[in-house]
Amino acid sequence: MRKRWGRNMIMMMIASSLMLAGCNSGGTNNEASPEVSKNDVHTTGFPIVDEPVNLKMFTRIAPVNGPFKEMPVFQDYEKLSHVKVEFIEAQTDGFQEKKNLLFASNELPDALFRSGISPLEAIRYGSAGQLIPLEGLIDEYAPNLKKLMEQYPEIRSGITTPEGHIYTIPGIVTLSAARTDKKWINQMWLDKLNLKVPETTGELYNVLLAFRDGDPNGNGKQDELPMTARVGLAVVNAMSGSFGLDSQLGYNINIENDKVSIWMGSDQNKEMLMYLNKLYKEKLLDQEIFSHTEAQYLAKQGSGNTGFFFDQTNNNFLSIKDQYTGIAPLEGPQGDRLQSQALPIARDFGAFAITSVNKYPEVTMRWIDYFYSDEGSTLLRFGREGEHYEMKDGIPYYKEDFLKEISNQAKITPYAGGGAPHLISEQVASFINPPQVQEAQQKLDPFMPKVRYAAPMFDEQTAQEVNILRNDIDKYYEEQSTKFIVGAIGFDKWEQFQTTLKKMRVEELEKLYQDAFDKMQK
Repeated sequence: MRKRWGRNMIMMMIASSLMLAGCNSGGTNNEASPEVSKNDVHTTGFPIVDEPVNLKMFTRIAPVNGPFKEMPVFQDYEKLSHVKVEFIEAQTDGFQEKKNLLFASNELPDALFRSGISPLEAIRYGSAGQLIPLEGLIDEYAPNLKKLMEQYPEIRSGITTPEGHIYTIPGIVTLSAARTDKKWINQMWLDKLNLKVPETTGELYNVLLAFRDGDPNGNGKQDELPMTARVGLAVVNAMSGSFGLDSQLGYNINIENDKVSIWMGSDQNKEMLMYLNKLYKEKLLDQEIFSHTEAQYLAKQGSGNTGFFFDQTNNNFLSIKDQYTGIAPLEGPQGDRLQSQALPIARDFGAFAITSVNKYPEVTMRWIDYFYSDEGSTLLRFGREGEHYEMKDGIPYYKEDFLKEISNQAKITPYAGGGAPHLISEQVASFINPPQVQEAQQKLDPFMPKVRYAAPMFDEQTAQEVNILRNDIDKYYEEQSTKFIVGAIGFDKWEQFQTTLKKMRVEELEKLYQDAFDKMQK
C-alpha cells in the first residue's frame, strides 16, 4: 500500500511539474475562451470562429527547433484563424515518458500535435475515453483531409480501429520521393573506370570490386569505401527488393494473392543474407555498418569517397552532388526488382489527436485540417512569403539568403525534426525534392509498389500478443542476421535458424497479421 501511495504521489508531482513547465514554455495564455457552439464554427474560409478561442496542445520539440510560440507559422495562423494555441513542449529525449504521464495522471491538454501516438496507444487511450473518435469530425470539418482519404483509401484503412473509430490522424505524404531512400552511386568513379551503371546484383558486385581495387579517387591508396548504409539492418531493407522481399504492413511481410507471408525464414532471405555476407567478407560493404553513428554515416556521404549508399534526398552531399547519380533497384538472381523500402502514404501515424477535455473539437479539427492543404502546408513548411520564401512557377522555394544559415529553417517550422501533422506533396517539397532527387526517384518509380499497406490497427488484446511475439522474434532476427552478414555464424546453421523462429511462434504472428489484413479488405 505504501509503495503504491508513494508511486502515485511521484507521478502526480512529475505530471504537475510537466504541466507547469509546459505552460511556461508555451507562453501565458490564460484568457478565458468564449462559449462556442457548433453553429459558431465556420465550415469554410477564415476565421474559423469570430470570437478568439484558446487551445492547449502537447507537442514534441526537436533539438533543432526553436520555441513553437516564436514560429511564424503559428503566429500568422492565429491571426488568420482566431485560434490561439499554447504549446506544452517536451524535448525529444524523454518525450515518450512525459506523454505517458499525461495520460496516466489524466492531466490532458486539448490536443496532441506531432505526438507520435502508436497504434496501441490510440486503441488504449481511445477505448478509455481519453481520446475522442474523429471520423465524424473529419466528415464535417476536415474537407482537405477527407479528400485525401477518398483519393487514397489506404489512409483510412491504416488509421481505423477494428471497431471502426479513428482516434488519431497521420502525416500524409503523397510525394513518392519523400517516402523512400534513393540509391546513389558515384558516377564520377564509374566514368573514370569506364564502367556502366549496374543493373543487377551481379553487376553491382563487379562495380564494387572495381571501386575497391581500381583507385577511382586517384590517390594511389586503397582507401575507397565501396558501399555503406545506415547502422544495423538498414542495408537489408535497402537490398531486400532485389530478392523479392517486400515490407508490407510495417513488417517483414510479402502479400501475394491476399496471403500474408512473413519472410524472415525464407529461401529468398537466405539468398540475400548470403549476398551481403559476400560483400562484407570481401570488404565491399562498410566494415563499420553495425557500429557507426548516424553522424558518421552522413559524413561518409559528404566525403566523396563512397561508391554506393542510400538516402531520401541529396541534402547531405550537396557540395559534391554532381559526383553522384540515382539508379534503379537492382535485379536479383531470380529476376526480382522491387523498391521495397517505400513507406505508406500515411507516413507518420498518430501525428495529431484530440482529447476528451477539449471544449472545441470542431474548431480544433478545422484548425488542423488547414495543414492538409497545399496552402496550409506551404505556411507550415516555408513560413512567410517574401521573408522566408519566394514563389517560382507556382512552387515555394526558400530564399537563398535565408538558407545561408541552415538552422534558420528549423526555427520557423515544426516540420524540421519530423512527424508534424500535415501534407507533403510535390507542391511543397522543393527543398527535399530538387531536380537531382526527382531524377533519382524517376528511376525508382516503375518499381514502387502500387499500394503500400501501413501497420494494421490491432485491438488492444491482439496488439499485446503481437508485441510479446515480436519482442523475441525481432531481437533474434536482428542478432542472427547480423551474425550471418559478418560471418560470425555460417549458413549451415540456417535450418536451426528456421526452427528457432518456429519455436518463437512466427507462424502465429503471421496469422495475426493475416487476420488484420483480411479485416482491412472488408
